[in-house]
Amino acid sequence: MTNIVKDFKPFIGQHCETTATGSLLNQIGIKFSEPMLFGLGEGLGFIFWNMKIMDFPFIGGRIKPDVLTQNIARNLNLKLEVNETSSVKKAWETVKNNIDNNIATALKLDCYYLDYFTNKIHFAGHYVTMYGYDDKFTYLIDTKQQGSKVKTSLKNLELARNEKGPMSSRNLSYTIQDLKKGYNLKKAIVIAIKNNAKDYLNPPIKNIGYKGVLKTSEEIKKWFKNSKDIEGDFKTSAMLMEKAGTGGALFRNLYRDFLKESYNLLKIEKINEAHKMFSEVAILWTRVSSLFEKTAETKNIKYINQASEILIDLAKKEKTAMELLLKI
Repeated sequence: MTNIVKDFKPFIGQHCETTATGSLLNQIGIKFSEPMLFGLGEGLGFIFWNMKIMDFPFIGGRIKPDVLTQNIARNLNLKLEVNETSSVKKAWETVKNNIDNNIATALKLDCYYLDYFTNKIHFAGHYVTMYGYDDKFTYLIDTKQQGSKVKTSLKNLELARNEKGPMSSRNLSYTIQDLKKGYNLKKAIVIAIKNNAKDYLNPPIKNIGYKGVLKTSEEIKKWFKNSKDIEGDFKTSAMLMEKAGTGGALFRNLYRDFLKESYNLLKIEKINEAHKMFSEVAILWTRVSSLFEKTAETKNIKYINQASEILIDLAKKEKTAMELLLKI
C-alpha cells in the first residue's frame, strides 16, 4: 500500500535545506524564491573546518545546519516543530504518522546511504522532504541536481537518518505550521539582513566569517604542502564549493540574488550597493574553485598562491558589504 501526501507541491531548489523547508512552506501556501528563503534564513556564512578525523578540510559558505530553518520560521511567525530521538523505531513512527495525517516532513540525514546519490560522500548535514512511503520505499524531494522527486529504500533511509558523525543529528525530522499570526515581509527582510550581517562580522572564532576567509588564505598553503592526495582533495573541494547544493560560488549567488529581490521590494540604496559588491564577490569565489581544480590537475602550488591572494581580497570585500548592510 502506498501512502502519499495529497496535493503535495515540491519546491525545486539547488540547496538542500531551502529545498526541504521550501517544500514544507508550499504545503501551507507560502511561496518564495530560493534566494529569498536563503536570505530570510540569514543563511550566508563561512567556515574553514579541519579535524584530524576528516580526510581534508571543509570549506563551508553558510550558517550551521538547522539554524537556517529556525530563522525562516521565526522571521515569518511560523511554528517549527522538531523531533529528535535515538530510537530508530520512534523516528520512523513519527514520520509515518505525519504522512498518514497528510503532513509532509523534512528529514536531516547522511546522503551517503541514499539510493539515488551517485557521489558517495559521507555528509550528515543533508536535508530532504518525505511526502510518501510504501512497503519498500520512501518518496522524497531532494535538490534539482539530485533529481527532485526521488525514492530510497526504507532500510537505507533508516541508515541515513541514524548515522553519527560531523553535523549529524539523532534521526531529526521537522514540520512547519502556519499559526495565522501573519508577517510583514519588508520588515522581515530588514531584520534578516541585519542579523546576518551582525553574525558574519562578529565570528566567535577565527575560522568563521570574514576572519575565516582571511585565515583560509594561509591554511590552503599548509593544506597543499601536507596533502597526501592533492588531486582528490582539491578536486572534491572545488566540486563541493561550486556544485554541491551551494547554488554556485559558495552560496554567494543565492545571497546576491536575495539582495537584488530585496532592493526591488524595499528600494534601499545600501542594499543595491551591497548587491553590486556580492556580484563581484560571487565571481571571485567561482574563480577560487576553478583554481582549486587547476591545482588538482597540475599539482602546482602557484594556483594555490593565486587563490590565497583572492581570498585576502574576498575577506575585505565581504566585510565591507556586510558593514554596509548592518546600517540599513
